[in-house]
Amino acid sequence: MNESGATRSFVYVKNIILIKNKGDLIMAKGKGGNTVAAVWEIAEPIAKELGLSIWDIRFVKEGADWFLRIFIDKDGGISIEDCENMSRAIDKPLDEADPIEQSYCLEVSSPGVERDLTRDAHFEACLGEKIKVKLIRALEGKREFSGILESSDGKQFTLRLEDGSAMCIDRKETSYVKLDDFSF
Repeated sequence: MNESGATRSFVYVKNIILIKNKGDLIMAKGKGGNTVAAVWEIAEPIAKELGLSIWDIRFVKEGADWFLRIFIDKDGGISIEDCENMSRAIDKPLDEADPIEQSYCLEVSSPGVERDLTRDAHFEACLGEKIKVKLIRALEGKREFSGILESSDGKQFTLRLEDGSAMCIDRKETSYVKLDDFSF
C-alpha cells in the first residue's frame, strides 16, 4: 500500500497471434464461458505453484480485438513480477492446450483495489468488507449503494447500509458489485 492506503494494480500484457485451420477447432459459445472454464483449468494449478490464486478469468471482445484476462491475487498483494511470472508460466500450457481459436491479447493482472465481485467465492471472501453496488433499475430513485457485505447465498446478498438498515439484493439485479477499498 502507498501512503494514501490504496494498492496498485498491475497489468502484464502479451500479444498472442494464432494461425489455425478452421476445421480443427470448435469455438466456445456464448460470452467466452467454455473458453474461460478451459483456461481456468489450465491456469489454476500454475497459479497455485507460484503461490497465487485466480480471482477471475475473462475472455472478451473489445472492438476488433479479443482479450484473455487472467486476474491473480495473493495475500499481501500482487507485484508486476507476479504478473510476469504467471504470464510466462501459462504461455506454453495455453499453446499446447489451444483452447482459443482466434488471435488474442493475454493480460495478467491483479484484480485491483475496486475488484469486481462476480463469483460466489468473491462474495464469501469479502464478507464483512465494504462494497459498492450499482443496480440495473433504481430502487426508490437510487441506483448506487455502499455498505458492509453481511451475507451471501449465491443468488442474493445482504448489504448493511451506513444508517444501520439492511438491504437484500438479488445479484441478477446488479450492474456491478465492487469492493470499496478506495473510499476515504
